[in-house]
Amino acid sequence: MRKPIGVLLGLMLAGLGWAQNQVWNMATPYPDGNFHTINIREFAKEVEAATQGRLTIRVSSGGSLLPHPQILPGVRNGQIQMGEVLISLLANENPVFALDAIPFLVSSYEDAQKLYRASRAEIENWLQRRGMTLLFSVPWPGQGLYTKQPVNSGADLRGIRFRAYNPATARIAELTGMIPTQVEAADIPQAFATGIVAAMITSPSTGVDSQAWDFTRYYYDLRAWIPKNMVFVSRRALDSLSPADREAVLAAARRAEQRGWQASQQEAASKTAILAQRGIQVLQPSPQLVADLKKVGETMTNEWLKRAGATGVKIYRTYLGR
Repeated sequence: MRKPIGVLLGLMLAGLGWAQNQVWNMATPYPDGNFHTINIREFAKEVEAATQGRLTIRVSSGGSLLPHPQILPGVRNGQIQMGEVLISLLANENPVFALDAIPFLVSSYEDAQKLYRASRAEIENWLQRRGMTLLFSVPWPGQGLYTKQPVNSGADLRGIRFRAYNPATARIAELTGMIPTQVEAADIPQAFATGIVAAMITSPSTGVDSQAWDFTRYYYDLRAWIPKNMVFVSRRALDSLSPADREAVLAAARRAEQRGWQASQQEAASKTAILAQRGIQVLQPSPQLVADLKKVGETMTNEWLKRAGATGVKIYRTYLGR
């Protein structure tokens, strides 16, 4: 009895080790309305269309599948196939990941792109050594300061309880005399409401996502740094695809990266405008505040260079064009 062609093809592909009609689980810590999540859902849609349904990426947003710190370990140990994390969250794993959050090292998208080009190979290599593959990276808008009280200098920050979300922001708090407390994006409103924190440095996107107008009055448009997220996949999962489907994923990733960088720049303007519309005073930082925070950036840069190693120093010099 003849077998249908589709069955024979399926058996052939199985013999080659290519699993068919897969569903990948992907975790992201950000809510559905965030531009990163919107971009990722578009990526997943493109992949499913390009593979004619042979691969479905199930995106779980808002930390609903795994908390932010557990996403990379979850992909690494095979609990899930894909994830998105803030690169600087991993600063304790590799000094290169801390570059994203050094104040005033990067303050424009052009500089952010230069830093990404200089550091991408090391990010890829670090993931590859741990059984993962970088798919794409997208920046946040420049980071600004949210406070309940006006701030005109670094001295005004002393003693304030400050939301930290990675090693770099914790160090900023220490150097300015603030009191750092680890708070993930999803927990920001509760942290402010209960007095755990009274200030934060984050993007206008996160400010809108958390409805910062409910608990802060001032936003200083520092553009202090432009951090990036990265989206990555288990190499085992990627290798389980046929060559054509694997290329479909990589091609969709290239489009998602380009689309995400453009969306970030649009996001910076639109979300800052929403903050103002909702009653937050959107202000330019005073020259004294900028000068004080630049000193913090210089200190953190010097500290970073001491622990960066040859690879990190090479990346830094490449970024500076030396």
